Amino acid sequence: MDYNEYKKKSIDELKIELEKLLKEKFELKMQRGSGLNPKPHLFRENKVNIARIKTLMNENKND
Repeated sequence: MDYNEYKKKSIDELKIELEKLLKEKFELKMQRGSGLNPKPHLFRENKVNIARIKTLMNENKND
């Protein structure tokens, strides 16, 4: 998802999405550790989306 799509969501929806992305990040790390080679771009994409959500949550908290 891009920044504008996340911006339209509520805080609760963002928290749910963040949990989902953190689980996905864990699963990617476990796949890499077990010898499977997930697509490398998925790590960066996941990391960027987590940062986007955390940024939006901090912006909303300060308002």
